[in-house]
Amino acid sequence: AGASSQQAAVEAWIAGFQGTNPEAKIAYNPSGSGAGVQTFLTGATAWAGSDKALADDEVEQSKSVCTEGTAFDVPVYISPIAVVFNLKGVSDAGKHINMDAATIAKIFDGKITKWNDPAIADQNKDLKLPDTAITVVHRSDKSGTTQNFVSYFKDVTPDNWTYDLSENWPNEVGQGAKGTSGVISTVKQADGIGYADFSQVGDLGTVAVKVGDKYNEISAEAGSKVIGDSKQDDTVKGDNRIVIKINHATEAEGAYPIVLVSYDIVCPAYKDTKQAEFAKAWLTYVTSDEGQKAAQDAAGTAPLPSSLKSEITKSIEAIKTK
Repeated sequence: AGASSQQAAVEAWIAGFQGTNPEAKIAYNPSGSGAGVQTFLTGATAWAGSDKALADDEVEQSKSVCTEGTAFDVPVYISPIAVVFNLKGVSDAGKHINMDAATIAKIFDGKITKWNDPAIADQNKDLKLPDTAITVVHRSDKSGTTQNFVSYFKDVTPDNWTYDLSENWPNEVGQGAKGTSGVISTVKQADGIGYADFSQVGDLGTVAVKVGDKYNEISAEAGSKVIGDSKQDDTVKGDNRIVIKINHATEAEGAYPIVLVSYDIVCPAYKDTKQAEFAKAWLTYVTSDEGQKAAQDAAGTAPLPSSLKSEITKSIEAIKTK
């Protein structure tokens, strides 16, 4: 259970995994990162999908479900977070809107409320923007996508985003919608703007985000460039954990800075050795070149950087199957 952002990739992984393990019965509930981690911490699932790394108290809590040691997170999925919009004459004409971090933050904080506000118009001289209200759409459920999205504001334009970092949406602006699919369908019904995993954007318009002096459009490759320009977070507690500290302020050529790294969370040892065997085999497959290609084909994700591969393998090897 876990991140709804991972759903398209997980469905492809299940098909691929069952191709070589036909006896395996796997179901994934895209209940959201927060709910997925809580389900895992009750011992009800073999692993959780989460768009945020475990918090210190969750690592501590995992001692009650892991037969030894503590749960750890392994990156399995890198995907840009799209700022999606629906605006007649623009999005339906296949056009992007250019915005810098401050403008996006002000829209989601209710400080910019019209599509033709000078802050937007000045960055889009070639677009005819209407004097219509912007409907802001955000996640209503606890979501790692939300935390990744707003952490971009916190890092790049902190004066315009003063809320604490959280998986819960922090203000009363706009409308809440459940899950990635809820955000997408709500944006479609209004002159709306929202945020969602790139894999589920469909035919909505997307914002080209300012990086350095340029506006970069969203793509898997552009998202991958940010991770290539980021480091591991060495402050996290617990063994075998691989947590990426995303460099949102990147100025790398062609990089798209709003990106999420989604993790699978597992135990190093399980009460049931069959479950341990499954968790180890599953992670080995999804992080392999074959697994990453399946996710890329199904969800437009960026493959894991080769620089992480050996460390990921080392963490997976720590799962005890005897």
